[in-house]
Amino acid sequence: MMGVEAVLMMIGLLVALVLLGLHIAVVLALTSMLGILLMMGNMEIAVSMLSRTAYEAIRSHVFIVIPLFILMGDLVSRSGAAGDLYRVCNRALGRLPGRLAVATVAGNAIFAAVTGVSVASAAAFSRIAYPEMRKLGYNKEFAVGAVAGSACLGMLIPPSVLLIIWAVLTEMSVGALFIAGVIPGLLLAALFAGWCVVAAIINPSIAPRAETIDMGKSDRSEIIGAVGILALVALVIGGIWGGLFNPTEAAGFGAIGGLILAYAKGMRAKGIMDAIYNAGRTTAPIMFLLIAAMMYSRLLAMGGAVNYIQDLFLATGGSVIVIIGLMALIWLLLGMIIDSTSIILLTVPIFAPIAMTLGIDPLAFAIFGILVIEAGLLTPPFGLIVYTVKGAITDRDLKLGHIFKGAIPYWVMILGAAIAVIAFPQLANWLPTLGR
Repeated sequence: MMGVEAVLMMIGLLVALVLLGLHIAVVLALTSMLGILLMMGNMEIAVSMLSRTAYEAIRSHVFIVIPLFILMGDLVSRSGAAGDLYRVCNRALGRLPGRLAVATVAGNAIFAAVTGVSVASAAAFSRIAYPEMRKLGYNKEFAVGAVAGSACLGMLIPPSVLLIIWAVLTEMSVGALFIAGVIPGLLLAALFAGWCVVAAIINPSIAPRAETIDMGKSDRSEIIGAVGILALVALVIGGIWGGLFNPTEAAGFGAIGGLILAYAKGMRAKGIMDAIYNAGRTTAPIMFLLIAAMMYSRLLAMGGAVNYIQDLFLATGGSVIVIIGLMALIWLLLGMIIDSTSIILLTVPIFAPIAMTLGIDPLAFAIFGILVIEAGLLTPPFGLIVYTVKGAITDRDLKLGHIFKGAIPYWVMILGAAIAVIAFPQLANWLPTLGR
């Protein structure tokens, strides 16, 4: 069978099986095997090629970055440092309108830089920030929107698991992608915080001034937690930025730093082992996904599907803006039914080469893609962040509709930031010396 025909058939089968609810990793591996078998006509050759692809993929030193950063985030999260950070941010903001919501955004922005996973931030701040805001009379939708919306920062502010996966699939520099995400991430955090303040000023009923009550001074444990997180951010991001170590080494130092912080916060052998086991449980499915995705990429390359799909996009006669808009629309539609990692694995091997052909800066396109895919975390009916927040909050009166409605302004701001990055690539490629 012709290569392109086999690949297109497998892509159709892949989409159908995903919509039927099969696990994305199993589907990627299965369709890759079938596609190469159809093209080669020999099972032994197909198995040999895919096994070699898997072996080469897992040998990459980039893969070790994921479990180490996840372990760092898990240690920090379980230590209680996220709560310390939130309370310190809250006190530092004084009498700012919507103070607790702004503290949630600030805490999530900093916490994101040690977890790299939005779901972790959503779960942590749902238990920490939402009850405090409700206790002081915050509007339910405004409070939960701040939690869900700002949790998305975890996918953009480095170290981000999605950025690492993007780097693996496109063979880009992990360090360059990390640094590329800094300014867009800070810009987005500033937009979120600004919205919280403006909304509280326009409608004081959603964020009562009762929050100006004295919360006392931070104790020693709180200061250790908050300063420890800031030190970890400086160690990891500052070390990569300053050229002291590469992302793999930064992940190792970050994990050690997380362990020291967890111990300083009172975590001992049992808690540390639980964090290690949980990091392993989180990492294993991601690794399997990446191996399957590398097989999928091999299928696309062998069958010439990327060039075929690229020709289809270019044959539409649309401008660069139209083609990029079409990609964004596909990402948003996929975000309604599958998770962010799966979206990247399915689309980036096809979209990234097309973007390069169109002359789009690869760093800017990567950050644009992550932002649009982030918006999918808040898009109904899937909205992974929304379901995470709902599961973490014990308020029985809180409905999914409240969370989706509260998150709408953040969804709009995320897409606005994505447009800004693609229109002004300098926001992402401001430090070209790291390489691509």
